[in-house]
Amino acid sequence: MDLLDWHRGAVSSRRLAVLVKHLPRDSAVNRDLHGEAVEWDASTHLLAATVDHLAVANWMTATINSGEDADPLEYPEGVPRPQLNGERPDADAAQDEDHPAPGQPSADQLMRFFS
Repeated sequence: MDLLDWHRGAVSSRRLAVLVKHLPRDSAVNRDLHGEAVEWDASTHLLAATVDHLAVANWMTATINSGEDADPLEYPEGVPRPQLNGERPDADAAQDEDHPAPGQPSADQLMRFFS
């Protein structure tokens, strides 16, 4: 499609807006607007979530099976996700050993639960 067709009146503004709105994910316009986020489809997000959950499960197992005198293990960091519209995902927030993020159990809570 030639954009001059819009200028000449052969293509309406509404038709041009629909065409731009439904460009493929990997188009230059989407890549410019959203950066690397256009490369992440649902499967990639699910795979990253799976890796994060497995890392947490391994951390819980190691925490529970470590001795009482052992140093606490660091909570695993999540797979970095692409930023969308300049927002930073909550999963990347820094964790404190004594104050885990909401919804995440502390090492002591895990030990009491599994003991």
